[in-house]
Amino acid sequence: MYQENIVLCGASAYEQKYYFNPDFSSLPESVRQELQIMCVLFTEDVGGILTLEFDEEGNLQFRTEALEADARYDDIGSGLRIKQLREDKKELLEALEMYYRVFFLGGE
Repeated sequence: MYQENIVLCGASAYEQKYYFNPDFSSLPESVRQELQIMCVLFTEDVGGILTLEFDEEGNLQFRTEALEADARYDDIGSGLRIKQLREDKKELLEALEMYYRVFFLGGE
């Protein structure tokens, strides 16, 4: 069992890069593309860095951070955008949590 949160993917507005954990390469290409679009658009809109991580129970967490000098990053806007993503992408996020629990945690 994993001891720390496991990063699924992330994007950085500072480096203009996207990261996808190769441990999840068995996910369908369409899901990987949707995650990339979601993360990149988030950082373009809000700024900072966004990572999607699974906690030890298999819940998908949105983590954001920003440089202190980043005047463009809005903490409140970030929270609102995450809430909107959780609503708009509910089915996808729930399916990812189920996938993680079954294939990585060995749950049912």
